[in-house]
Amino acid sequence: QVQLVESGGGLVQPGGSLRLSCAASGINFSMYTMGWYRQAPGKQRELVARITRTGTTNYADSVKGRFTISRDNAKNTVYLGMNSLKSEDTAVYFCNADREILYRPAYWGQGTQVTVSS
Repeated sequence: QVQLVESGGGLVQPGGSLRLSCAASGINFSMYTMGWYRQAPGKQRELVARITRTGTTNYADSVKGRFTISRDNAKNTVYLGMNSLKSEDTAVYFCNADREILYRPAYWGQGTQVTVSS
C-alpha cells in the first residue's frame, strides 16, 4: 500500500526554524513529483513547494526565500526546510506524491501541524 508519513511538525516561535520530513513507501519514489501543501483553518489547501523527479523546484511567493524543498531518493524521503517562520505559516502541512500521468491519482499524507506562536 502507498503510505506517506509526515513528521517534524510542532510549536515554534516566530523567526524560528523547522524541518519537515515525509517518508514514502509503496511507490517508485524517484518517479514522482513530491510536494508540500498546507491548510490553515477556514482556508483552502495551497501549494507551498514542489520538486520534480529531475530536481526542478517551485515555491509559493509567500515562502520564497525562506523555505527549501529537497529530496533524498535513496531514503524515499522529501523534506521541507522552513526558516524565518511567521505566524502566517501556521497550518497543517501535507505531503503529496504525484506521478503526473493523466487520470493517475496523487497520494497524500495525513498531515502534520505547524504552529508558529510566541
